[in-house]
Amino acid sequence: MTNETIAAIATPFGNSGIGIIRVSGDQAVATVDRIFVNAKGEHILNSMESHTIRYGFLLNEDEILDEVMVSFFKGPKSFTAEDTVEINCHGGSFVLQKALELVIKNGARLALPGEFTKRAFLNGRIDLSKAEAVMDVISSDSEIALKNSVSQLRGSIYHKIKEDRESIMHETAYIESALDDPEHISFDDHKEEFISDVDKVIEDINKLLISADNGRIIKDGIRTVIVGKPNAGKSSLLNLLSGSDRAIVTDVAGTTRDILEEKVKLDDITLCLTDTAGIRQTEDVVESIGVDKARKYMEDADLLLFVIDSSVPLDDNDREIMGSLRERKSIVLYNKSDLEPVVKYEEISRMLSGVDIIKTSAVLNEGFEELKNTVKKMFLSGDIDLNNEVMITNLRHKEALITALNYLLNVKNSYESGISEDFYTIDLLGAYSSLGSIIGEEVDDDLINTIFSKFCMGK
Repeated sequence: MTNETIAAIATPFGNSGIGIIRVSGDQAVATVDRIFVNAKGEHILNSMESHTIRYGFLLNEDEILDEVMVSFFKGPKSFTAEDTVEINCHGGSFVLQKALELVIKNGARLALPGEFTKRAFLNGRIDLSKAEAVMDVISSDSEIALKNSVSQLRGSIYHKIKEDRESIMHETAYIESALDDPEHISFDDHKEEFISDVDKVIEDINKLLISADNGRIIKDGIRTVIVGKPNAGKSSLLNLLSGSDRAIVTDVAGTTRDILEEKVKLDDITLCLTDTAGIRQTEDVVESIGVDKARKYMEDADLLLFVIDSSVPLDDNDREIMGSLRERKSIVLYNKSDLEPVVKYEEISRMLSGVDIIKTSAVLNEGFEELKNTVKKMFLSGDIDLNNEVMITNLRHKEALITALNYLLNVKNSYESGISEDFYTIDLLGAYSSLGSIIGEEVDDDLINTIFSKFCMGK
């Protein structure tokens, strides 16, 4: 672990009331003490008590740069577990940058993205799942996503993984002991407890994997693609759901030629909406490119919202889209229900048996509450109680759990096939290692660097 002292601006760029520069490392106090004085002009940082804050000034040589508050956190009782100083400046972009340059000039270096959190992990203050939860807290855009991220930050995943790893290691140690000392330790007398422990860990992992579908949706949102032929009302739907005039709406078919994207909150989940070009055969080169993009986005969607213009007859463009609906989660919006229908609702219902169909009208603001409830019912499996549930939101964690599960299923198959217990330990240790990668006890430097490189500067 490097002893270099690092510094970075820890608040967003742009003008604000307050901006914070975080400094961490063995020389954090000495570095800031060179440039900070109290109201009496005294260098006092070396005598400050931990977890206190002082008023004073930043000095660039003998010239006052800014009026500041400086707080000090003595390691290991700090975020990084190192001595940490935070300079609270006025939040102007220029003054913050000048203050950071002053700190670097006096002994610190610029921190890499995520380096403060990386140091907290490497210094043993937090495990890897908690470190990753830090960024999830920052990026949370709904109450339920925030609650889940805070739950992970408090150790919900860590404690569950730790418990299951201890169970695996206990069984591995028992088998090794029985092989080394068969006269005094019998695996045959332990078989029921062994398979019970293996089944319990398998059950735990399966519960976590079941939660991963909800977890990804809560964290990242539902990739939702609005499809339909030109002039069906797709852009009006996007504007209505987003509460803005994001898309141009005209009576001219084919107005939308490129992809428009918008995030829309539906209570505790987020729709990542994509409005596509109307799907139809066209000689227009630009519109044709947009149609091809629409088809590609349909393939990658979590949810298709198929908008049917009920005021005009169905055509081959509608039928092309209908052919894709049963292959994925879809909702049909029987749109323009304020107009005299040409396409009967019953006809659509018969053609798309089993697909949810909702009557909507942008003019009357009709059907959108039903749409919200249908989406929630479709994607959230039951009520989510984050007080009692550990939820997986990280793809890396999911992949590690799948690997661990496969190892444990191998153990169970070996047991049921009557294979000798000395073969179990290889798969048991494989599961132990895979679960350890989630909390950072079985990871290499490259993975650690990759994870923290995705963090924002100053965190």
